[in-house]
Amino acid sequence: MNINMKEWIESIIVDQQRYTLPIMTHSGIEMLGKRVIDAVTDAEVHSQAVLLLAEKYSAIASSVIMDLTVEAEAFGAEIYFADNEVPSVLGRLVYDMETVQNLHVPSINTARVPVYLKANELIVKHSHKPVISGCIGPYSLAGRLYDMSEIMMAMFIDPDCIKLLLEKCTQFIIDYCKALKSVGTNGVLIAEPAAGLLSNDACMEFSAEYVRLIVSEVQDAGFSVFLHNCGNQGQCTEAMISTGAAGFHFGNAVNMVEVLEKCPSESLVMGNLDPVSLFKMATASEVYDTTLELLRTTSAYPNFVLSTGCDTPPEIPFENIDSFYRALKDYNTK
Repeated sequence: MNINMKEWIESIIVDQQRYTLPIMTHSGIEMLGKRVIDAVTDAEVHSQAVLLLAEKYSAIASSVIMDLTVEAEAFGAEIYFADNEVPSVLGRLVYDMETVQNLHVPSINTARVPVYLKANELIVKHSHKPVISGCIGPYSLAGRLYDMSEIMMAMFIDPDCIKLLLEKCTQFIIDYCKALKSVGTNGVLIAEPAAGLLSNDACMEFSAEYVRLIVSEVQDAGFSVFLHNCGNQGQCTEAMISTGAAGFHFGNAVNMVEVLEKCPSESLVMGNLDPVSLFKMATASEVYDTTLELLRTTSAYPNFVLSTGCDTPPEIPFENIDSFYRALKDYNTK
């Protein structure tokens, strides 16, 4: 679908209504009667799950599965697949300057990347709304290749090594985003949760600088970058904003009003209902009340888009999703 995304964002901001873009693709998988492993390995299942969810629930765009192992697998990392859990990275792939120097930036035709490109292409083909694809952020990818605990030490002990790794990760992500763009998606949600563990200065140096390179390469009138960082507790919001992304997606660890005060008024700012303690564990009435309260407290910010703080896990109660949407509808018709 050909859309001017700058105009699309402006139209959301000027509208009196509130809109939503929850990240909850696992519910679509369950509606199909499939498992997580089916969707993360089969483009048809993945696309059908997203399209079915879009048909049942009214979001401003369709978003794909948040799978933060696809890019690491392309680099050669070992991936653990469970039947009904998000895949995870096993072990570490690189551990010093020599192994990083020898690390090859993979082709986008490697591992499951073509499966995800095909899923995005199928969603675009059948979607009647914008399609926001997804990928991992450079620091989060580097952490999966180097080991998350080890990279935080190596940043200070051997920063040149980590920056070389970040450069390689960034190049691959740029290639991947260009491929996603070429199949017709309207934007990408870059998931950079590991950067939320950093101070603002470290986030600037080891994450935002590289995300900014991705933004400069792929963002234009027809393709928007949205930066997700559910690890941010408020300390690195400034670094996120410095990337120049068209929008920002926050987790439940931040105060939504505080980040809205800091973010540019022309950017979409999304979040931040807890995907686990609220959507999975709470009652339907608690979901309704919490959603309504968030809408009320953010009412002064027209660029706010209601969302989950991250991808909702498998097996959330459908009555909780219904309550979420009922709260939005009631708020808009008050």
